[in-house]
Amino acid sequence: MNEHTNPAWVELPTEASVRSLMTPGHPNPYDFGFLPAMSRLLLAHDEIGPPFRALFRRIMFEAGALNRREREMVAAVTAAAQDCHY
Repeated sequence: MNEHTNPAWVELPTEASVRSLMTPGHPNPYDFGFLPAMSRLLLAHDEIGPPFRALFRRIMFEAGALNRREREMVAAVTAAAQDCHY
């Protein structure tokens, strides 16, 4: 590929390769009907991806002061304030 067809410098795993790693029947709390590039990006980094995914699971799903809806609202407002599309 040339720089015009793939401007990213990180080679992302294909959606098929990511789906092959998913456990059948595993509930996906964020089922968009496609795999977001962020998911693929985290799988491309062996050192950064696993700790980041663990932190995300802890923040979003473990018991804490905020309920799930409140956590999602904080995440949405934070993303919007930073002009983040994820």
